[in-house]
Amino acid sequence: MAQEVFSVEQVAAKLGLHVRTVRNYVRDGRLKAVRIGKQYRITAEDLEAFTGLPVSDPRPARSAAELSGVVEIGGVDRATADRIATLVMASVQGPRGDRHLRVETVHDKERSTMKIIVLGDLAAGADLLRLLASYAEGLP
Repeated sequence: MAQEVFSVEQVAAKLGLHVRTVRNYVRDGRLKAVRIGKQYRITAEDLEAFTGLPVSDPRPARSAAELSGVVEIGGVDRATADRIATLVMASVQGPRGDRHLRVETVHDKERSTMKIIVLGDLAAGADLLRLLASYAEGLP
């Protein structure tokens, strides 16, 4: 796992200090930093040691908007439901970078319906919903 590092500007913003003040702390040896090229980098661990306070936010970072939705497709037999589930899972597991989706599929044999529950990244979810819409249009 990569260690979290900050620039002098980021540390100054976090502490509410001027950038020159932070640079002076580094040059005086009060704040431990590593020089990379012409810039300093300060690890979260060193910043915590300097301030005596935790730097990292214990809550995981969340995007500003997330999708949560249920898609219901009617007139679906078991074989078609399996094909749709395979299509959905393959599209979710494809190369999407850091966009994440959680998907569950359920087939109701008695009602001949399939439900697809989608949670996660808004843009990736929109892509999946477009894929499902185009697939559902081709169903008899």
